[in-house]
Amino acid sequence: MVVVYIDMVADMFHMGHVNILKKAKELGSTLIVGIHSDSTVELNKRKPIMSMTERIAVMESCRYVDRVVPDAPLRITPEYLQMLGADLVVHGDDISESDKEHFYGLVMDRYREFKYTEGVSTSDIIRRVKEYGVVIKK
Repeated sequence: MVVVYIDMVADMFHMGHVNILKKAKELGSTLIVGIHSDSTVELNKRKPIMSMTERIAVMESCRYVDRVVPDAPLRITPEYLQMLGADLVVHGDDISESDKEHFYGLVMDRYREFKYTEGVSTSDIIRRVKEYGVVIKK
């Protein structure tokens, strides 16, 4: 039984998320997804559109995901993976070498990487919404 862990923002769930979750699930019998808190995301990216509670609820509905963990740390340690019972950690190949070393360097022996889905990202979706002039009424 292999347990796979992936950490993510998971804002505005899209095809790229589905692709990497499906590939990650194929590596083992159990897939655990760690969701970064809103404040953690804001330190490194823009403020998430969806709250952590909303992102967790969406992730829990994905058929490839077995367990969702809130407040995932950015830096993954052997102790954290042991606490989760995870054997492998997965990320997309859209990460710089310096970030990979910083965030996953302590667990590189268990690190696996998948090709990032081209042509779709949360930032791209936000750009498209702005470009198309979509107005959301309350």
